[in-house]
Amino acid sequence: MAVKPTKAEKKVAYDSKLCQLLDEYSQVLIVAADNVGSNQLQNIRKGLRGDSVVLMGKNTMMKRSVRIHAENTGNKAYLNLLPLLVGNVGLIFTKGDLKEVSEEVAKYKVGAPARVGLVAPIDVIVPPGNTGLDPSQTSFFQVLNIPTKINKGTVEIITPVELIKKGEKVGSSEAALLAKLGIRPFSYGLVVLSVYDNGSVFSPEVLDLTEDDLLEKFALGVSMVTSLSLAVSYPTLAAAPHMLINAYKNLLAVAVATDYSFPQAEKVKEYLEDPSKFAVAVAVSAADSGAAPAAAAAVEEKKEEPAEESDDDMGFSLFD
Repeated sequence: MAVKPTKAEKKVAYDSKLCQLLDEYSQVLIVAADNVGSNQLQNIRKGLRGDSVVLMGKNTMMKRSVRIHAENTGNKAYLNLLPLLVGNVGLIFTKGDLKEVSEEVAKYKVGAPARVGLVAPIDVIVPPGNTGLDPSQTSFFQVLNIPTKINKGTVEIITPVELIKKGEKVGSSEAALLAKLGIRPFSYGLVVLSVYDNGSVFSPEVLDLTEDDLLEKFALGVSMVTSLSLAVSYPTLAAAPHMLINAYKNLLAVAVATDYSFPQAEKVKEYLEDPSKFAVAVAVSAADSGAAPAAAAAVEEKKEEPAEESDDDMGFSLFD
């Protein structure tokens, strides 16, 4: 008969395992495990098996092990995990892609009934339709102010009813009604609260960012730097092209308003003195752009004609 390990031996084994995982893995997902059953947790472990390890435990034990391991190894980055170990949480150590692991964890959600005293994580709305309950249950619906009617010998809900609001506690009447209707409004699973990556801690929303989102944020930052640089007349790489163009516009304005001139301003002055030249230039440009495709088509036709003549000359005409 195997000897059961003592509590002290279990703590030593747990501490050793946690320290080993901290040394082996640099990425950790901190997850909330409220209302997650043992079978559900076992399925999650099976689904993540290969490149990820799920570790649950008491917060005090985890904090103690992390703190001592940080002191022994001199790696103070582990201490960033301590503020995250609050509530009913667990750790998922992984070497895989954080986004993919997070999505895999989210798959293992299980529907659950509304129990009395439970805080609703979402709004619970009872849809209209036939309930299948006999007319003797009408008073039950009246207590909850749910409009009903009798249809073909059963109770039918007329309009959608918001039974429980998010954040409210589930009452006995609400729980009994949802049980009678067979509605399991809540779903529970491991929820990623924070992400630890090589000492850095960030929100799981960061995992949903795409390259387009990053480019948009970068472009917005460049735009703000450019606007600030132009406002205070401080040259930066982003603002330099705008400053040069503005300076050129100012020089051009001075040249137009005075007798001063420079080569780039001569053409502008010429157009201002005789606007018809500008119209001619635009017409020539349009004609050139229209003539190019026509010229290309003509060249193609010329290329095709000699081929037909050569076929006839060699006696291989298809029409003979």
